[in-house]
Amino acid sequence: MHLNHETDAPAADPVTFEDFLRVDIRIGTIVEAEPFPEARKPAFKLKIDFGPTIGIRKSSAQIVDRYALVELVGRQVAAVVNFPPRQIGKYLSEVLTLGFADETGAVILFAPDKPVPNGSRLF
Repeated sequence: MHLNHETDAPAADPVTFEDFLRVDIRIGTIVEAEPFPEARKPAFKLKIDFGPTIGIRKSSAQIVDRYALVELVGRQVAAVVNFPPRQIGKYLSEVLTLGFADETGAVILFAPDKPVPNGSRLF
């Protein structure tokens, strides 16, 4: 089995509940996915609908090892929606799509196991 730093790392330092609440993690539905050939590491460009209050936001996701473009549209994903936008090449990523590394280090998207309304907040 391949071990990586994500699974081998000790737990992070303790944070308060107020610290946790400052990170706004929401559910959204991927409405568009396209290749991102200009990215330094293989990635896709995603547009994710977080409901009427937050709207559609863009994200770059390094998930090409485990997902095909055709299976992404319609999939719900979790993302941090209150980080500052990040310029990735010529693409402005507005949210951080969340995932976990599998045994090979490939990213597996973090999502609810049953559908929830877009914009629902993790608590």
